[in-house]
Amino acid sequence: MSTTPVVVNGDHPFPRHLAEALHGNGSRPGLAQLEAAAEYVRAHRPAFAAWLRDLAGDPVAAADVAKRSYWHPNGFAKIVLHTGVEPEFRVRLHVWPEGETVSRGESNPHSHRWEFASHVLTGTGMHMVEFAETADGGKPFRRYRYGADPANPAALVADGEVRLKRRASPHVQGGDVYTCDTSVVHTVRPVDAGLTATVVVQGPRRTSTTVVYCEPGESDDQPNLDLTPADFEQLVTAVLAKLDSGVAP
Repeated sequence: MSTTPVVVNGDHPFPRHLAEALHGNGSRPGLAQLEAAAEYVRAHRPAFAAWLRDLAGDPVAAADVAKRSYWHPNGFAKIVLHTGVEPEFRVRLHVWPEGETVSRGESNPHSHRWEFASHVLTGTGMHMVEFAETADGGKPFRRYRYGADPANPAALVADGEVRLKRRASPHVQGGDVYTCDTSVVHTVRPVDAGLTATVVVQGPRRTSTTVVYCEPGESDDQPNLDLTPADFEQLVTAVLAKLDSGVAP
């Protein structure tokens, strides 16, 4: 790992270039700009890998990244690599470790308060299922609002019982870029049990709340787990090994 000090939200070349790709819609980039930034990641994978090495190789930077990152209850690491103000965006690395047995995806259909574009950095690909509420057919779910409780923004607030039907099942292959807006309700999982990592370029918040659906009887208490600097370095090492070996697309 590199020992060159870096400032996580400072003037590192790679996030600066991403910020340049995002300009064109003022300080609040839209979906087209987010897609352009994800395409920049795809076109400059060695530079992205070098940025990862710098972050993981600097103890201060690694601790800063780990502090705002976590293990999602469905078995993947949600790592916030960078937060930008002008323009407003985040760069996240999502990593599903190889052979993870607890869960390989987000089991609860959900939407997002922000738009994003994602590049499948390593792995075979991602399988998604998109849903829509329906009056007839489908499966019963309990609907919750995330972000609706001012006292606890991370709480899920009950919002009635509904039925969901599948409306699409898109498949994204390794190396691809895909986009998602705030209207999409979906689940996401890797295609197989190999190491899978995606780079997500997240735009500014567009809505104050978002929806999460749980099957009847399923607990809405699904806490995130802390991600340590050691976890961060281990995950980055695994991702870089795939990139260096040429196995990644």
